[in-house]
Amino acid sequence: MDCYNLYMEYFGAIDQGTTSSRFIIFDTEHNLKHSHQVEFEQILSKPGYVEHDPEVIWDSVVTCVQSIAQNFDLSCLTSIGITNQRETIIAWQKSTGEALHNAIVWQDTRTQDICNNIKAISELEGEFEKTGLPIATYFSLSKIIWLIENVEAVKSALVNDDISFGTIDSWLLYKLTGNHLTDITNASRTLMFNLYTSDWNDKILNYFNIPRSALPTIKPSLSLFANTTNLFNKVPITAVLGDQQASLFGHKGFSKGEIKNTYGTGCFLLCNTGEEIIHSTNGLLTTVAYQVESEKPMYALEGSVAIAGASIQWLRDNIGIIQNSDDVEKLALEVKDNGDVYFVPAFSGLFSPYWDPTARGTIVGLTRHSNKSHIARAVLESVTYQTNEVLNALEKDLRYEQEVLSVDGGMVVNNLLMQYQSDISDIQIQASNITEVTAYGVALASYLFIRNIAPKSFSNSKTAIQTWTPNMSVEKRQKYLLSWNKAIEKAKNWI
Repeated sequence: MDCYNLYMEYFGAIDQGTTSSRFIIFDTEHNLKHSHQVEFEQILSKPGYVEHDPEVIWDSVVTCVQSIAQNFDLSCLTSIGITNQRETIIAWQKSTGEALHNAIVWQDTRTQDICNNIKAISELEGEFEKTGLPIATYFSLSKIIWLIENVEAVKSALVNDDISFGTIDSWLLYKLTGNHLTDITNASRTLMFNLYTSDWNDKILNYFNIPRSALPTIKPSLSLFANTTNLFNKVPITAVLGDQQASLFGHKGFSKGEIKNTYGTGCFLLCNTGEEIIHSTNGLLTTVAYQVESEKPMYALEGSVAIAGASIQWLRDNIGIIQNSDDVEKLALEVKDNGDVYFVPAFSGLFSPYWDPTARGTIVGLTRHSNKSHIARAVLESVTYQTNEVLNALEKDLRYEQEVLSVDGGMVVNNLLMQYQSDISDIQIQASNITEVTAYGVALASYLFIRNIAPKSFSNSKTAIQTWTPNMSVEKRQKYLLSWNKAIEKAKNWI
């Protein structure tokens, strides 16, 4: 094996997601050269519980890397980046490295009672405002509290100061290097991070008896995480970004006001707000977009939708009206419209902009005329309506309308979905010619750091392979949105 082209450089990404892990290699002409993916089990032992086996996650990453290494000399890589599902938390023993419980996944809602109790702590209200996040099961803090309260091995390790808590990036970095590290974007998703100091919030930690020694050291997203590792030898790890921040980076959204939406398991819309911390008054999150070492952090507003592609999986696996996820577009196109059927996928409540944990999934507007094609279309359209609500919230916070939305994720191949998004939001949609934008984003970040290239100097290299332009009358759009708003009201406050 050799490095193919001595005049080309290569950079890689570990992309650890909610349903699978991947290792992907790109070259400096932005071509995807190698990719390997391994899916892993979703552990759903009780209603509201979503867990992963930490060792299975690590093994899946090792398998991906070793598979690529059979056809590519890893020593040819300039750098490695890591991107990951965010908010998911793991507890492991410092002395042995043994995971003490399954990872509690971002989708897990078992901690709602804990969150209700946290909301009642008046003396911490101002501290939580500094995190930029609402108190919700989505974030890591309540998951850590649950582990401390319910897992004997965690309790014992905590008493003996032999405990480490970390998001998935921390777990992978620990397995790769033996060091307990995280990056600033992942730290900003824990509900324990102070946006104004770029550090853990000691008042929150002390209140819940979470020692700093149990948490990772926070580093800038683009910085040296490791010179050598047990998987890549002397290829350095020089970037770590939460998956949605990596996607924004991959779209080269380095300038204030640039937005992207990723259509994956959920939908996640990020808008770069530059060096300004903007607190939303319309249900969005304030988060860190990225930070280059020795520079100020760049911030973002984010709209998080819990269920997007997962609703297609639900149609396939739970309801059985499609055999493959790709079948949903064909089925939906068998009817000219949704037949006044609306689907709200609030399986675990509603995230942005409502933050209503009591909401549940709802199908409304059914008549004898309704059939599986109408339901398939309603499921697809629900993704666009939820994204539209996030866009509206963003425009209210920023006080100007967005003209272009960059998109990525597995659902972008669905032409009906993308056209309807453009129509219902009255916005131009642009899809990149780079299909694996998230992995590309963190791989590119690692390369830019190792080569000392400023991200903004790269922003003029944007390309869009496909665009969708609005083609719906104002009257029809208003009619559809009115019905969607009725459906949302039916779904809210169910429990």
